[in-house]
Amino acid sequence: MDARPDTIAAIATAPGRGGIGVVRVSGPLAVPIARAVTGHALAPRHATLCRFRGGGGEILDEGIALLFPGPRSYTGEDVLELQGHGGPVVLREIVRRCVGLGARLAEPGEFTRRAFLNDRLDLAQAEAVADLIDAASAEAARGAARSLAGEFSARIAAVVEAITRLRLHVEACIDFPEEEIDPADRAAQHAMLAAARDDLARLFEGAAQGAVLREGLTVVLVGRPNVGKSSLLNRLAGEEVAIVTAVAGTTRDPVRATIAVEGVPIHLIDTAGLRESGDEVERIGIARTWEAIGRAGAAILIEEASGGAGEEESRILARIPQGLPLARVTNKIDLAGLPAGRESSGAEVRLRLSARTGEGVAALRAWLLEVAGWHPAGEGIFLARERHLVALREAAGHLANAAGAHMQAFELFAEDLRLAQAALGRITGEVTADDLLGQIFSRFCIGK
Repeated sequence: MDARPDTIAAIATAPGRGGIGVVRVSGPLAVPIARAVTGHALAPRHATLCRFRGGGGEILDEGIALLFPGPRSYTGEDVLELQGHGGPVVLREIVRRCVGLGARLAEPGEFTRRAFLNDRLDLAQAEAVADLIDAASAEAARGAARSLAGEFSARIAAVVEAITRLRLHVEACIDFPEEEIDPADRAAQHAMLAAARDDLARLFEGAAQGAVLREGLTVVLVGRPNVGKSSLLNRLAGEEVAIVTAVAGTTRDPVRATIAVEGVPIHLIDTAGLRESGDEVERIGIARTWEAIGRAGAAILIEEASGGAGEEESRILARIPQGLPLARVTNKIDLAGLPAGRESSGAEVRLRLSARTGEGVAALRAWLLEVAGWHPAGEGIFLARERHLVALREAAGHLANAAGAHMQAFELFAEDLRLAQAALGRITGEVTADDLLGQIFSRFCIGK
């Protein structure tokens, strides 16, 4: 059998041991590999119980074999799935057998990349495959599923179609300049452009919320030792993530936990208490705290209700980067006899709560959602990526230019419409550079 570089094979299930493991093969050698491994001429889309055999006829495993002839398959090519037991040694032996029969090991995301190149998925749908696998909450999974089903792409296609119809109007005016433009035609162009901009704005809103669901928010907890940073982390996480003791300086290295607030992933970082210290290990932990603050999307400065804010808090505040969203939290109100509450003065937010009892913590969760930029948008949420938002903003900018002074100059008007259409085309892959494809699919797992 001649080796063919365009037939690929990989383990499609997660690493480690499991009840079931799947080896996937895609390409022109899928059918002969199926016959060689199973000893059967597999019926298309029919599950066949059989033994998987090595090159010497030895039994490698027993399981289900499925053959999906192209183009009606995941990749658009002939696809073979061998579903056996989930032992890593067994699966590697099956892959080795497929490679020996002419396949090669698949690269990360290569199956999904082939699905895109063979028009089984557009680029937004292909990205949704990885997003569905990586979803950190049920809401994120639902958003990814909507994108995978093509709802996001369909909304984009509708805006593109509206822009195309408008371009036809404008191009006709350019092609026949001697014809007098009917005022009704100009009014129709205005209306069509306004409708396209409205549709694009609603699409951006849903995509922006989806990006929040996908990326979440990184929040660092800072303050003096023993003010309750670790206790608050444990309260928010709902479990004992960080060690809590009465000994100052217990937390040396940052402790991380991810929680979901209304489906939004919040990445919490508990840090070493900030103070002057002669302990070298503690000083290293404090340095790492400031590094974490520099990378965070928001910070929570925790103070004790009994002690209040002092010189140490003032020094901390002076070093926190300007513009970083900050909540000043007064903890241990149960010991001080203070009520829970929230006060805002300009950009500064103050919260009173008890990490021990949970009183007032709901207000902190609400603040986290505010900072993340989350607000419920119902079923219009798609799990978008930053590149999608960039393209949508670019398209909106071109349509805004078209609605401005450029609308009186048909050539510029038409060019704005063309550029908006091209920006939207980058989302679905109609206009995509090869290097971008490489970046996107390299982040996929092998076997998907």
